Amino acid sequence: MIPRSKADRLVLTERLVEAGLILIREAEMFGKTALARAVGVRNGLLIALLALHPIRIKNFAALAVADTFINIDGRWWLHIPSEDTKSRRVDERQVPEFITDLVDSYVNTHRAVLCRGDAENLALWVSSTTGRQLTTKNLGTLISKLTRETIGVDVSPHLFRTAGASTAAVYGGNHPHLASALLNHRDPRVTEEHYNRATTFSADDEYALITQFYRRQKSGD
Repeated sequence: MIPRSKADRLVLTERLVEAGLILIREAEMFGKTALARAVGVRNGLLIALLALHPIRIKNFAALAVADTFINIDGRWWLHIPSEDTKSRRVDERQVPEFITDLVDSYVNTHRAVLCRGDAENLALWVSSTTGRQLTTKNLGTLISKLTRETIGVDVSPHLFRTAGASTAAVYGGNHPHLASALLNHRDPRVTEEHYNRATTFSADDEYALITQFYRRQKSGD
């Protein structure tokens, strides 16, 4: 079989982030019920957050508040333990500040609606039909559906990683290891654990700044 080309499905991160933010704005403005608003905000946030932090879908689906998705001094962090990563090292990422308020709103208000008031449910991504954590398969299907509907391209969760690497290559040419750090790939030339973690931190910051800069440039801010 001939592998399907990614060329017709490749988009850059800024487009995915913007699609997610539009979904959130539409839900907040036009959602007629608390549940409709909660679903819309969830859908937009998962697109924007995965675009900014293109971790593997099984880790993304398993994010849990106060466990692998943590608020530290007003900022949100992803914390994936080493046993759950392919590289077998801890993957820690700080959520960009420009979406902190949106995350706060979702976690504190909309997620509770989806959970039907179940305070023991810590899952970040909650099904609107069952009130339980979305499975990896269902989340992947939802992401493909949402990207197809919002930008006209079926961008699977794996292609979010491709989008991240491509965005890093296009806009981050002065940072040759940006893509590998962003995707948490172990560079064979780098063996020191502290350097690997520091590179991931700086890569996330650099990547977020790049994305935010080009979003502002396009909007005329």
